Amino acid sequence: MLNPNLDACELCGDFYTRHFQPTPSEDTLILNMGPQHPSTHGVLRIILEIDGEYIVKAEPVLGYIHRMHEKMAEVKRYEQYLPNLGRIDYLHALAWNWAYVGAVERLLGLEVPKRAEYIRVITCELNRINSHLLWWGAYLLDLGAFTPIMYAFEDREIVMDILQRITGSRLTYCYYRFGGVSQDIDDTFIAQTTEFCKYLRERLKMYRALVTDNIILRKRVEGIGIIEKETLRKYGATGPVLRGSDVKYDIRRAEPYSIYPELEFEIPTTQTKDALGRYLVRMQEMEQSLNIIEQALKQLPSGKYIHPKAPKRPKPPQGEVYFAVEGARGEIGVHLVSDGTAFPYRLKLRSPSFSNLSLFPEVAKGTLLADAVSILGSLDLVIPEIDR
Repeated sequence: MLNPNLDACELCGDFYTRHFQPTPSEDTLILNMGPQHPSTHGVLRIILEIDGEYIVKAEPVLGYIHRMHEKMAEVKRYEQYLPNLGRIDYLHALAWNWAYVGAVERLLGLEVPKRAEYIRVITCELNRINSHLLWWGAYLLDLGAFTPIMYAFEDREIVMDILQRITGSRLTYCYYRFGGVSQDIDDTFIAQTTEFCKYLRERLKMYRALVTDNIILRKRVEGIGIIEKETLRKYGATGPVLRGSDVKYDIRRAEPYSIYPELEFEIPTTQTKDALGRYLVRMQEMEQSLNIIEQALKQLPSGKYIHPKAPKRPKPPQGEVYFAVEGARGEIGVHLVSDGTAFPYRLKLRSPSFSNLSLFPEVAKGTLLADAVSILGSLDLVIPEIDR
């Protein structure tokens, strides 16, 4: 047990002593990568043991953003907890929002109107594109390319403007409600979204010419951070990290929910198993999200945007349920236990970033220090989601 009288520096040293024992050698060096390192974005620390330029051991250190999201659920009513979900993963907030309301709806046995299901799919896929765009720009910035992130943020602003009109937020969305969504979409939203889909298709062509086919990028990602299927299975990795190693698993197809079974779209995979493969999967996923959005807009039915008898202050019957959705980083799961009151008895969140980060020590071992940045960025981690 840690000594409460120790200051922060001593605590870090105590952690180091107990959990990170470097290999005794005159040839190795202990190096801190983060939390101030640009590629860890201020919230992740990795203790590296290096032999020259090669990594002998890597140990991620979490705990810089403790938020206690799971515990907070026990002291908030079901509807009061809704805003928390957008803070767990601020890049794909709507997917977390959906996982939570989906779990509560399953406990309640509440049916969501068809129109609301279509609206959820359209907005969630827009949010997925937004997340992938930021990953794309930030990853390339980590690798030393400054220009792409300017293009990425320019395109993200368009999506954020579209979503802001109906959600009231630009980042930490809280738009879904038990039984539907908070408000309906209008003709302006449909027109703006349709125009954005056309616009982004052309931009993706430019991204390919500017970055994807660029020899500088290829040299930084090809053959780097190869992850075998057995390793992915061992750590429970999901999302583009899993599909980048030729595992065709996506919750939207494997455990279908909402109206996804009614839509035609592909699940992109690559066989390279490296950082390039994970990069290509995400680029292809943006195109598939555009396909989904366009189909949903054409098939959008009329009707209610929320169930007329949806409870504003739900009290689900006793029981427990698990509901999962496909987020930008992988499987987002909510395990909810109800004791019949207005407060969740227990809430357990399944965050894909945690399992995906767990791969890093094994994958980084034996690689060059410069390649650690490429490997880490290819995992697309959102650290608040890990600390939840």
